Amino acid sequence: MKRSIESASALIVVGAVMMAAGSASAQQVRWRASGSFTATHSTTIAMETFKSEVARLSKNTIQVDLFPGNTLGGGFEQVDQLRTGQIEMAWGGLSFYDKLLPELGAVNLPFAATSANQAICEVEGELGRYIEEKMAEKGVLLLGWGQIGARHVTNNKRPIKTMADLKGLKVRMMGNPLFVDTMNALGGNGVALGFDQVFSSMQTGVIDGAENNPPSYVFDNHYTVAKHYSLTEHLIVPEMLVFSKKTWDGLSKDDQALLTKFGREAQLEERELWAKYEKSALDRARAAGVEIIEVPDKKPFQDAVKPVWDKYAPKYAGMIKRIQDVT
Repeated sequence: MKRSIESASALIVVGAVMMAAGSASAQQVRWRASGSFTATHSTTIAMETFKSEVARLSKNTIQVDLFPGNTLGGGFEQVDQLRTGQIEMAWGGLSFYDKLLPELGAVNLPFAATSANQAICEVEGELGRYIEEKMAEKGVLLLGWGQIGARHVTNNKRPIKTMADLKGLKVRMMGNPLFVDTMNALGGNGVALGFDQVFSSMQTGVIDGAENNPPSYVFDNHYTVAKHYSLTEHLIVPEMLVFSKKTWDGLSKDDQALLTKFGREAQLEERELWAKYEKSALDRARAAGVEIIEVPDKKPFQDAVKPVWDKYAPKYAGMIKRIQDVT
């Protein structure tokens, strides 16, 4: 894993070093990079390597201060900070950026993508270029698409194989009302709660479970208090590596081109790293006695969220059509 992380980071480092070498002065530059993921997450670890290597190879003329785990505020706050130039970089899921570009809410619809690979393919072509152009108009530049897998349901009460198994369970969801409505449509009781409160809330019975991808479930220790993990794949949202346009506009054209090139290549490497990270998480969960449940028939789940689509899809009609055109 370490080699993969270093490979991913090295691609950005080359660009950073070249930018530093091309600078007219040795004046130190400090960038603030904010992330939604915790310090143990694969992307954060890659950013740690990026930080140290940029400092070393640029002879400390470029310093990157990392703020993982929403320490500068949640994903929605990061959007505002990017636009105003309070931070220069951010990494995290696409879900947070529907505040910036409301039509992105289409990708948050349950079962909008049927696999993580499909979700990445959707944003690699014309659809992704459209999103990139629209976000740039709002002050945030997209450097690359990464992989953070599918989200599944975990709980500490019982295995979930059918919708009946979900009935009455209090399941933490991200704060977007669409996500809460999704869990309610599936028969559970969706509870909007901060990610940092999930572990203690499951311990104390405030919630019965949550939903997340395997690494977040395992490496944030949720698997120690919720031993049932059902592979529902109800939500699949790609990751984004983004940069503040306000800062970007102060860079030379050559530096911009380098940052674009190496940022995108690093994200390709991140996908390989993610696959290993996800497998490692599932292996660790199994070894700890977690019951990992394959949902035998997802169609009832997909049919049950029709009211959610009826409620939210009309305002995302244009984006939904763009997604359907590439699937």
